[in-house]
Amino acid sequence: MGTKLSVSLEGAANPETAPRVDRPPTFDPQYGFERPRKVREMKATWEEMEQWKLKPAQRDYCAHHLISLMKCQTQNAPFAGHACDGERGAWDKCEYDDHIMRIKEFERERRLLQRQARKEATA
Repeated sequence: MGTKLSVSLEGAANPETAPRVDRPPTFDPQYGFERPRKVREMKATWEEMEQWKLKPAQRDYCAHHLISLMKCQTQNAPFAGHACDGERGAWDKCEYDDHIMRIKEFERERRLLQRQARKEATA
C-alpha cells in the first residue's frame, strides 16, 4: 500500500531520477548482468485470449494460467470452487511473481537513474 503515492511524490520531487512507469526502460535490460537474462514471452496467444474474452488488464504474462483456470471452472461448474484450487494457486503465484518482478525492475531503473545523475554531477 502507498506505492503509487510514494512513486508520484518522488516523481514530483526528483523527476530526473524517477522512472516513468508509462514508458519502456531507459537502460539496456542486460546492463550489469554477467550472463544474459531470460527474455519473458507470452505463452497464451492473442486468439486464445480473445476466445476466453480476457479483459485488457488480464492479458499479461499469466494469461495462460488464467485460461486454464477458466477452463477448469467451465468443466466443473457449478462446483468449481474446490475442484480448481490448483489452477487458482498457480495463477495467483504467477501474478504475485509478476508483481514482484515489476517492483524489482522499477527499483533497478530508479537506482540506475540515480547513479547516472551522480556521475553527471561529478563530471
